[in-house]
Amino acid sequence: MRRLLLLPLVMVFALLLPRCSVDRGPGITFIENSWTDALAKAKAAHKPIFLDIYASWCGPCKKLKRETFTDKAVTDYFNANFINVSLNGEEGDGAMLARQYRIQGYPSLFVVDENGAVLSASVGYQDASDLLQFGKSARKDK
Repeated sequence: MRRLLLLPLVMVFALLLPRCSVDRGPGITFIENSWTDALAKAKAAHKPIFLDIYASWCGPCKKLKRETFTDKAVTDYFNANFINVSLNGEEGDGAMLARQYRIQGYPSLFVVDENGAVLSASVGYQDASDLLQFGKSARKDK
């Protein structure tokens, strides 16, 4: 009888252990819901803006947030070199920017200057290596 009670408990720990062991860190620090604040911060800091336009129902958007935006190298680079903004493309400032930048799908990623002019753009999921390359090429880093 004890074995029957222990079996479900062991199975639960076996299923949860891999998820608990991954420490991806806090991730990129994003401004959410205010494009005006992002532009003001970019101008004050003389930094470009990394803009993520997503949809709440978008699977690749969720994977990007869960895996790529929490990668330590990505986090360190983007937090140091950009004002980071993440907006839902179907509401508020996100919807306005989705129209303005004529996005083709989700996620849409942009690097824009402090005045909002697009320096670089990409559509779709990117792993950590690809996103680092995207950011560095937009900033013309080596």
